[in-house]
Amino acid sequence: MTLYAALGAIEQGLVYGIMVIGVYLTFRILDFPDLTVDGSLPLGAAISAVAITAGYNPYLSLVFAAMGGFLAGVVTAVLNTKFKILHLLASILTMIALYSINIRIMSGPNIALLSADTVFDAVIALGVPPHYSGVLVFGMLAAATVVLIVWFLGTELGQAMLATGDNPQMVTSLGVNTHAIIILGVGLSNGLVAISGALVAQNQGAADVGMGIGTIVAGLASVIIGETVFGSSSIARAFVAALLGSILYRLAIALALGLEIGGFTFNPSDLNLVTAILVISALIAPNLKNRLIQR
Repeated sequence: MTLYAALGAIEQGLVYGIMVIGVYLTFRILDFPDLTVDGSLPLGAAISAVAITAGYNPYLSLVFAAMGGFLAGVVTAVLNTKFKILHLLASILTMIALYSINIRIMSGPNIALLSADTVFDAVIALGVPPHYSGVLVFGMLAAATVVLIVWFLGTELGQAMLATGDNPQMVTSLGVNTHAIIILGVGLSNGLVAISGALVAQNQGAADVGMGIGTIVAGLASVIIGETVFGSSSIARAFVAALLGSILYRLAIALALGLEIGGFTFNPSDLNLVTAILVISALIAPNLKNRLIQR
C-alpha cells in the first residue's frame, strides 16, 4: 500500500468515524437497531452542498446538516415510540422517504461542489499541504465528537440514556420518560451521521443521492472490529475503539482491494464482499480466541 493510499484510508476512516459513533449510540447504547443512517448520511451531504452553493459558510452548513439529520432521527423514533411501529420498520420507512426528500433538496440526484468553499480552505490557508488537510480536519472533528459524546453520557441526561438502553422498565419506574430519551438519542445519532455525510460531500466535491448505500453495514463492521481489537470496558474506551475500528476497517478495505492472490485481485465492485468477510472474521475471532484459551 502506498503512502497516498494509506492517507486516503485513514482520512476516510476518520470522517466515517463520526458516522460510526452515531451508529454506536443507537445500536449499543440505546439498543435501537436504526437503518435511518442510510438516508441521513446523504441528507447531510445534500443540505451541506445546497447551503454552500447558496453562499453559506461551509462550517455553518455542518450545523444545518446536523439539524436535518436530527429531524430524520426524530421521525424514526416518534414512529417507534408514539405509534408503536417496530424500530426496524420505522427506520426503513424513514430511509425510503429520505431518498425522495434528498432529491428534492438537491433538485436532482446529485450536486457538484468543484469550485465551492469547503472546511479545508481555512486549514490550507495556514500552510498545511492539501493532501494532509483532510486527515487534520477530520481527525480534529472526530476527536472532538468523541470527547463531547463521552462528556454528554457522563451527565444526568446521558446516564438516563445509558440506563434506558440497559433496562427501560426500571428507568420508567424511576419516573424517566424513556420515549423522550429514545427520541433524543436517535436524533443525536442521525445528526452525527448527517455531519459525516456533509464532510464526505465536501471532501469528494459532490453530494449524491446514492452515497448512503451500505452506510449501516460499514458502521456496524467498524463497531465490531473496534470492539474485537480494542475492547469496550468503559464508555470512553468503547467510543475510541469505534473510531479506531473505522480506521482499521478502511485500511483493511484498502489492503484487500490492492491484494493479489494467485492472479486473483479484488475490484471496487467487491467492496460488499470484502466487508462481509471482515465482519464475519471480527465476529468469529473472539469465539476462536476463547476456544484456544480453553484448550
